[in-house]
Amino acid sequence: MNCRLCKSEKLEMFLDLGFTPPSDSFLTKQELNKPETYYPLQTCICKDCGYMQLGYTVPGEVLYCRNYPYDNSTSTSFRKHFSDMGKKVTEQFELAPKSLVIDIGSNVGILLSRFKELGMNVLGIDPAKNLASKAIEKGFETIPEFFNSKLAEQIVKEKGKASIITATNVFVHIPDLDDFMEGIDILLDENGVFIFEVQYAAILIEKLLYDMIYHEHLGYMSVKPIVPFIKRFNMDVFDVELVDTHGGSLRVYIGKKGKRDISPHVQEFIEKENKMKLYSIDTLKKFAEDVKKHRNSLVSLLLELKKQGKTIVGIGAPAKGNTLLNYCKIDANILDYITENAETKIGLYTPGTHIAIHPDSKLSEDNPDYALLLSWNLANEIMRNLDSFKKQGGKFIIPMPFPRIVS
Repeated sequence: MNCRLCKSEKLEMFLDLGFTPPSDSFLTKQELNKPETYYPLQTCICKDCGYMQLGYTVPGEVLYCRNYPYDNSTSTSFRKHFSDMGKKVTEQFELAPKSLVIDIGSNVGILLSRFKELGMNVLGIDPAKNLASKAIEKGFETIPEFFNSKLAEQIVKEKGKASIITATNVFVHIPDLDDFMEGIDILLDENGVFIFEVQYAAILIEKLLYDMIYHEHLGYMSVKPIVPFIKRFNMDVFDVELVDTHGGSLRVYIGKKGKRDISPHVQEFIEKENKMKLYSIDTLKKFAEDVKKHRNSLVSLLLELKKQGKTIVGIGAPAKGNTLLNYCKIDANILDYITENAETKIGLYTPGTHIAIHPDSKLSEDNPDYALLLSWNLANEIMRNLDSFKKQGGKFIIPMPFPRIVS
């Protein structure tokens, strides 16, 4: 295998999470007795450019083309994040009314809706047909396909070039990043800006957020390797910043070469990455050892509570939760069930561990003793929404970055 960014063959594995089914391949009751396909979940670093990436690629058709269950409109935090992002981008880059804004991986159209409110012409692209259909029903034109250079040419013919292209939590899902960036180059106006958000590898390593590693995330982005990669397409990374989604994400701003001044933030981020020895194999091997310790600590806590006769359920069924459940071998013998507020997942079962998913209302009906927050990145929002559970004596277990009980 070659590096997805620089094409080097010098890849070294530093973390092996075993074989797992795809994290979003939730099962119906009828599918429980059918065989599941498990794929290796191993993370490597490129010794030439420093890009962290999976050693095996699950085909996109397997990951996205069935009823993809992730609907980003169910979280108040994400709705606010996208609303703020739309406003900031419109003001910062002084977008004229009716400017074309394209969102790649547009889901059900939450970010598109904000840009439309602000007077922009919007277009979504998302290969998950169930989500694209929802966006279309809401009035947001959406192309239900994978983005590539061929599609970019087609859009330019029909719509013209885009002033802004966004891709939130999409960039590292792309197996062929060269063709993807060629498409961006074709589609982006000369003075346009491409903005993508990804989970930041430095925070993933520093805070031990290994549950963010799953088959949809083909890579774990940092600033040092992305700068030379983008230059290959006659573009510049002209700014970067941290945003607080998914435990800590990186927002990257890209423009055509020489069109914008390069912010000092870019070099500052690279210097911080070097200072923390992010690209050292010793740092990454220590991370792998700490992952094992975390697993032992979390499983010991849960087993001790079960030994005491306590009832434990899970809250939230995000993709990252399935990495945690499968790696730690937490199944229906430990968690009685999981509750969710996303209708796309209620009534299904978790891949690999086969834990039933019920609506959040079941929590107040059953009053379990403990609830493991699998959507820990939304802990404050969830605990606020489920305040009645706490008032009835229930306690939350937050697994990341270290297991702790919140009463």
